[in-house]
Amino acid sequence: MPHPAHSTVIAGPWTVQPHVPARRTPGRRGAAQPADTVQLREGLTPPQLVTMEALEIFGWRLAFVRRPLFQAPIPVLFDRAGTRYVAIREDGTLDEQPVLKLRS
Repeated sequence: MPHPAHSTVIAGPWTVQPHVPARRTPGRRGAAQPADTVQLREGLTPPQLVTMEALEIFGWRLAFVRRPLFQAPIPVLFDRAGTRYVAIREDGTLDEQPVLKLRS
């Protein structure tokens, strides 16, 4: 005689699908996924890449790359806290006070 607290599993033709969360696409100013850093690094000069790798050791992260027409790309990195940013010039030197208008 089965115990009344036991449950019975009923086999059926259905398949169990794992729970898949709904896809969320961030808005233009929403919290976007981190950009593909490989794609961001394309076209940077070797001195820019060396400087960027050195800064990443100290916790700086590549946020975006400005690509002005007919000029070298300008990578912009933020510190670990996200309060300071720097730009890296074409020759690999740091511009600690770049003239950039950042949206918030």
